[in-house]
Amino acid sequence: MNNAELYEYDFNGWIHNQISLLKAGKTSEINIEHLIEELEDMGKSNLRELESRFVILIAHLLKWQFQPDQPSSSWRGSINEQRIQISRLLRKVPGLKREIPNAIIDAYSDAVMLAIKDTKLSKSTYPQTCPYTIEQLFDDDFYLES
Repeated sequence: MNNAELYEYDFNGWIHNQISLLKAGKTSEINIEHLIEELEDMGKSNLRELESRFVILIAHLLKWQFQPDQPSSSWRGSINEQRIQISRLLRKVPGLKREIPNAIIDAYSDAVMLAIKDTKLSKSTYPQTCPYTIEQLFDDDFYLES
């Protein structure tokens, strides 16, 4: 089975084959087209995970801040979990650190939509841009009261 067929039918086998070829220095045999595609997808996947975790973190902080009369212990748990997972992701993929400001901007509108659905508060309740600094988002002791 050639590289292209292996890629289509046995992705894990294809990965191991590409690793073996790289280790053996057989770069002319590497499936460059698919390797580039997979590397690009890996980068996009990591960024999507970062943005997704910021959506949940920010949504729960917004709910905590703008609906303080109905705090939920699950909100605190989710805030803590997202902070842990974001920090873990950044340790594993340190290059994502430069993406943090844009990831927060991209995540904010989805976070507001989640907060609106959960709280039934009006969109005008929430700031148009993320009210939290990067430092606050990463601060284990940062929880907002109204």
